[in-house]
Amino acid sequence: MTRKYEKDVECLIVGGGPAGLTAAIYLARYRRRIAIVDGGSSRAALIPVSHNYPGFASGISGPDLLKTLRSQVREFGVSIHDGQVTDLRRSDRGYVAIFDASEIRASRVLVATGIVDKTPDLSGLDRAVSDGAIRYCPVCDGYDVRGRKVAVLGRTRECFEKALFMRTYSRDVTMLDVGDPSDAGNEAASALAAAGVRRSIAPVVGLQRDGHGIAALFRGGHRETFDTLYPALGCDVRSELGLRLGTQHNASGCFRVDEHQRTTVDGLYAAGDVVSDLHQIAVATGHAAIAATHIHNSLPRNFC
Repeated sequence: MTRKYEKDVECLIVGGGPAGLTAAIYLARYRRRIAIVDGGSSRAALIPVSHNYPGFASGISGPDLLKTLRSQVREFGVSIHDGQVTDLRRSDRGYVAIFDASEIRASRVLVATGIVDKTPDLSGLDRAVSDGAIRYCPVCDGYDVRGRKVAVLGRTRECFEKALFMRTYSRDVTMLDVGDPSDAGNEAASALAAAGVRRSIAPVVGLQRDGHGIAALFRGGHRETFDTLYPALGCDVRSELGLRLGTQHNASGCFRVDEHQRTTVDGLYAAGDVVSDLHQIAVATGHAAIAATHIHNSLPRNFC
């Protein structure tokens, strides 16, 4: 049996990462009644340090940024509820969300649930990420590995563009294939050769830590160590709640939204990585500001 919150809210925010928390700050300052439900698994929490988020010249870690945003949200008296929204359905007054045997009714919903990177099989993966030996975002931190020995891991045919991107920062870039390297295709093979990106001649069958770096183990028994490895194995988009309501999405599962961050379902908005293939905190917070402002303007006026 679910329990109903004493008050309905004007907007429910699903997800407490940079997008969701930024939207909460805006909506709270617009004097709207809001609720946040956060599953505690923001991708931002995995960032050891970001040097490309504006305003932090010395860098800021993902956990510190989330802590700062959460503190700012709470200054406005907004509670952040820990839990997973397991169901979202339409009602005569907007939406009903179910989480952890609780029920919230909302006129509008903003989905900011993000993505989950597919990770390589590596013992001590979390430590490798915190050390910077494993990195997921060349746009975020390619500058930080300039001049180092870099590898990109994935299926060459599908992710060779990431290896080409890394040539901006290093002359020593290798494309490692988790499948048969001979299946790369002419386009990928030609582009990598022209850029001076090396390719593995055998599939990668395992990874190990090697000092401060990552050793790739190849079929046939040989190995090679790299300073930094970028997995390009894809990701899972956390868009299930909206997809069940019939929202339009792209092939990856990201929501299709308009210039106000509205999905194709009335009253349902989306922001951050669940929308964009450019997985950047600055993009997510921009989405949130746009969505929150339109949500405010779409609701009945709240004169004091």
